[in-house]
Amino acid sequence: MKSFPQRTYEDVREALLARREIALLDVREEDPHAQSHPLFAANFPLAKIELDAATKLPRRNVPIVLLDAGEGFARRAAERLDALGYTNVALFAGGLDGWVRAGGEVFRDVNVPSKAFGELVEAQRHTPSLPADEVEALIRRGEDVVVLDARRFDEYQTMNIPGSVSVPGAELVLRARALAPDPATRVIVNCAGRTRSIIGTQSLVNAGLPNPVAALRNGTIGWTLAGQTLEHGSARRFDPQAGRDGTALAQSAGAARALADRAGVGRATLAATTAWAADATRTTYRFDVRTPDEYERAHLPGFQGAPGGQLVQETEMFAPVRGARVVLFDDDGVRANMTASWLAQMNVEVHVIDDASAADLSAAGPWKAERPAPPQSGTIAPQALAALLADPANGVVVLDFTSSANHVKAHIPGAYWTLRSRLAPGYDDLRALPDAQRYVVACGTSTLAAYAAPEVATLTGKPVQVLEGGTAAWVAAGLPVEAGADRLVSPRIDRYRRPYEGTDSAREAMNAYLEWEYGLVAQLGRDGTHGFFVI
Repeated sequence: MKSFPQRTYEDVREALLARREIALLDVREEDPHAQSHPLFAANFPLAKIELDAATKLPRRNVPIVLLDAGEGFARRAAERLDALGYTNVALFAGGLDGWVRAGGEVFRDVNVPSKAFGELVEAQRHTPSLPADEVEALIRRGEDVVVLDARRFDEYQTMNIPGSVSVPGAELVLRARALAPDPATRVIVNCAGRTRSIIGTQSLVNAGLPNPVAALRNGTIGWTLAGQTLEHGSARRFDPQAGRDGTALAQSAGAARALADRAGVGRATLAATTAWAADATRTTYRFDVRTPDEYERAHLPGFQGAPGGQLVQETEMFAPVRGARVVLFDDDGVRANMTASWLAQMNVEVHVIDDASAADLSAAGPWKAERPAPPQSGTIAPQALAALLADPANGVVVLDFTSSANHVKAHIPGAYWTLRSRLAPGYDDLRALPDAQRYVVACGTSTLAAYAAPEVATLTGKPVQVLEGGTAAWVAAGLPVEAGADRLVSPRIDRYRRPYEGTDSAREAMNAYLEWEYGLVAQLGRDGTHGFFVI
C-alpha cells in the first residue's frame, strides 16, 4: 500500500496566506461537506473523481491536500488521484477533527467563500436594499420599477418574484441600460437569498447605472417570509441583443474596464493564455463567461463555459486550486471585466483576454471534459436488459449511480440507488439488495457507472455489466421508467438541500439560513486566510 505524506493545519494556512497554489479538497459527499468544512475546502466527492479531476485539477503536479472526517475517503481519493497521474498528493493530518483541534474555523453550507465575500461587500459598501413588503407595494401600485432576477434561468423558473425578468448575474451590467432606459425607473435585483442580490446590485452601482438601484433584501426567502406569493414556471428573459450596441454598450464597457483596472485585473493575449495553459509550474483556468447558449454556438478552444454570475457565486467549485491563475473571455468588453473585478477582490489572480476575435471561436458544443478510460467491463443493451428483467428467475439486479434526485425522478423499474463512495468494506449498503445472479450498473449515461462496475464486482463476487448509454438510452428505446424513493440503499447525502431552493422550505430553516449569512463576516475575521478586499 502506497504511503502518502500528511499536511498540517499550519502548512495549509501558510500556503493560503502566501497565495501559493494549493487544492484543499473535501472528498466527502456534498451534504456532510455542507455541515462543516474549512473556508477554502472545495467539495470534490470521491465518487466522481474520474469525472472531474482533469477539468478542476488541470496541472498534474499541483499540491493537493485531501480532507475527510475519518471515513477513509481521503486515503481512497489519494490512491485514485495517484493512479490518474497526480504527483503531489497529501492527506490532511487528523481530518476535519484535526483542523478543529488546531484552531481552524469551520463553515456551514456550500459556496461559502463567495457568500462570505458578498456579506463583506454589503458591510463595507452599504449596498442599497429594500424589504419585500416595500418592493411588493411598488409593484402593486404600478410604480415604474423593473425586477431583475440574477439567478440561473432554471432557478428562476422554479420560483420568481411576480413580473420579474431573468437576467443572470454577469448579464446585469450589460443589459440593465436597455432594460431600464429611463433613468427614473427603479431597478430591483433579487436572488433566492442574499449573495447574488448583493453582488448584482453593487455591480450596477459600481458601473454607474443612473437609475435608483436596490437589492430585494433576502431575496425570495424574504419575499416568502413576508407572506407574499411567488410565481412559478415563468419564462421572461432578457433580449439577447439588449445592451449590445450603441451608447449603452460603450457606457457599460467603459465602466466595466475601469472597475477591472481599479481591482488590479490583468490583461492578456490569446497567445499568452495558450502558453500559460501548457505551463507545468502554474495552474491556469480558462473560462468563457458568456451565456451557455453563446458558449455552445462558438467558443475558444480549451475554454470552459462558466457564466460570470455563477463563477462569482461558485468560485471554489469552478477553480478549486487556491492561488491559481484565472483567464476570462467575452465578446463585449463588459461581462469578463465585471466578473474579473469581483474575482480580483476575492484575492484571485485574474486576467481578461483583449485580442480574441470571432474568427478565434473555432470550437462549438458543450464542454468536453477529459476523462480516463474506465476499466473494461461487459456491457448490455437496453432491450436485452429489459428482456432479462421480464423474468425474475434471471436474478438481475440493477444499480443506479446517478444523483439521488435524478433517481427519484425517474429510473429503470426495480433499480436500486446507491452511492459509489460507499462501495467499500465497512459499508453494508449492498446487503439490503435481494440475492442476485448478476448486476447491471447504470446512471444517466453510464459514464460514472462504468467506473463503479469493477468495484461492485469485487464487493459481490458476481458478474457485473454496464448498461450501454445508461438510463438515457433506456428511455430513448421507449422502455418504461418509474419514480419514487422506495429503493434507496444508501443515505441521500450526495446533495445538500439548500434552505433557499424549491418551494417547500420550512420558515425555521429559511430564518436560520439568513442568520447564518449575517454571521459570515465575523467568521471571515476569525479565519483570517481570505485576503478579500472591496473597492
